Amino acid sequence: MDTQHKEPHPQPPAKKTGRETLLSYLQLYFVDAMSAMAQGLFASLLVGTIVSTLGAQLGLPVLEEIGGFAKSMAGPAMAIAIGYALKAPALVLFSLTAVGSAANSLGGGGGPLAVLLIAIAAAELGKLVSKKTPVDILVTPLVTIGSGAALAYLFAPAVGAAASAFGQLIKDATVLQPFWMGIVVSVLVGIALTLPISSAALCAAFGLTGLAGGAAVAGCCAQMIGFAVISFRENRWGGLLAQGLGTSMLQVPNIVKNPRIWIAPTLASAITGPLATCLFGLQMNDPSGGVASGMGTCGLVGQIGVYSGWVSDVAAGAKEAITPFDWLGLLLICFVLPAVLAFVIDLGLRKLGWVKPGDMKLDV
Repeated sequence: MDTQHKEPHPQPPAKKTGRETLLSYLQLYFVDAMSAMAQGLFASLLVGTIVSTLGAQLGLPVLEEIGGFAKSMAGPAMAIAIGYALKAPALVLFSLTAVGSAANSLGGGGGPLAVLLIAIAAAELGKLVSKKTPVDILVTPLVTIGSGAALAYLFAPAVGAAASAFGQLIKDATVLQPFWMGIVVSVLVGIALTLPISSAALCAAFGLTGLAGGAAVAGCCAQMIGFAVISFRENRWGGLLAQGLGTSMLQVPNIVKNPRIWIAPTLASAITGPLATCLFGLQMNDPSGGVASGMGTCGLVGQIGVYSGWVSDVAAGAKEAITPFDWLGLLLICFVLPAVLAFVIDLGLRKLGWVKPGDMKLDV
């Protein structure tokens, strides 16, 4: 009898079910790629906005110019970040610079969303031909750029139109009486700020100034400060600054995984919006035409915009003076109330088990 021990045959890896395959693609495209895109946006548009705003306030044109360079590279930065998340080969990755520029430019207010969708498609098409021909250095860039540019021309304007329709919904809300307008505008613009669409572009396109602009500022601050505070235990000081002075868009991948983490900042915006319009009469009359309304606390652009509007109104005789009550309202609406409200609401969500430790961990 042969008693020699025989090694068991290695088992082939189990095949993924259709559901597992779908979930892996959702993870790749709408979590990993979106997380990378948010970092690309942060490293270009948002940092550029901060630098250029500092330059304008400090009277340093060189900072304004540097900030302008950074902001102009938002499309390429987002597309390259997406390609990096998709593990695109080098030639595909480098070719995505042109794709990102085209998608962001043609997408208008929905530029970041257009970049996300089109860069994913172009990257995957580029990967299909990468290193498959003897002339890879020509074929891969041509396929990646050609497909991306074609998709940008075909679909980016439609994405932009959809984003503008969302902006029109915000504008329609401004005709309501201040209480309900404050809620609707604050919530919708805050949501737009966190989603991969340009809240600043939407606010500018529809001229969200005056009380509507004040409500928009409140909503953006509720999202940014709210997420910065309630995720502090996961992300500490780096996350606090990245979200509080950068963008709450960094949380989108986590929202995809657990949408309930979005409840606290959104409810906070529904409270601070009408307080801004009805109690403090907070208005955004910055000469930028509404851009600052959609910036929140990003580089303190929203707060600087409110102050610039005050100065302009005083100079024009529309406002007698900047009062302590004005400053109190700005401080409470933009910083104190979003932090306190989001923190308290989040505590309740954690007690219900809807939000768990690690749900808001950032990969930054």
